[in-house]
Amino acid sequence: MRNLKVTMAFRGTNYHGYQRQNNAITVQEVVEGAVSKILNSLVTIHGCSRTDTGVHAEMFCFTFQTENQIPLRNFVRGINGYLPDDISVLSCEEVPEDFHARFSCKGKTYLYRIHCSESKNPFATDLALHYRRPINIELMKEAAAFFVGTHDFGSFCADCSKKKDTVRTIYQFQIEMQGNDVRILVKGDGFLYNMVRILVGTLLDINEGRIKVSELEEIMAARDRRLAGRTALPHGLYLHEVYYDSI
Repeated sequence: MRNLKVTMAFRGTNYHGYQRQNNAITVQEVVEGAVSKILNSLVTIHGCSRTDTGVHAEMFCFTFQTENQIPLRNFVRGINGYLPDDISVLSCEEVPEDFHARFSCKGKTYLYRIHCSESKNPFATDLALHYRRPINIELMKEAAAFFVGTHDFGSFCADCSKKKDTVRTIYQFQIEMQGNDVRILVKGDGFLYNMVRILVGTLLDINEGRIKVSELEEIMAARDRRLAGRTALPHGLYLHEVYYDSI
């Protein structure tokens, strides 16, 4: 039995997230259909992460097992012929039997894109958050630095009622402005449900004066979602990189 690790990228606009659902089209459903056609057998794939409706991925990994001996390059070429234009398989490699796209993951980097202008960008309406207010980059960097390190992020989780462990480590929280566009990169060992979108939303609330940087310590300690900022819209979020060897 071969265990294959596949890396792909997708534009999440047309999908209700990654994970298969009974009443909506998802990335997993579409990809499984293409893999099954290539291998001429029903295949279940195991993704590295769950993504919400409208969220994108520049690097997303999944694994699956098969007896089929198709050459790896032929698999990549063949499956891309069956996939729609908003999903692309980038590579495929054979990995040890115990390797799992999700459970073997050491960490991830997420990207959040913001277009800051009074006028919307017609070329990025579903690829970046349109934000009309002025951005105080230095203030947002000051706030972002607070999140770096190991903390209990219970206040920054959409639904942690069933989560026993809400402690995560953020290794890097980088904010840069390029013209009218802001790129926010968050690198960590793991993320709670909606965590990155809530962190970004909190930064936007700080930018608007709704929350003060000095209040972040109290918000973090409270483990109360109601105290943190808004949940930023999903279409600005990308799974940017996935780490398996080290982070």
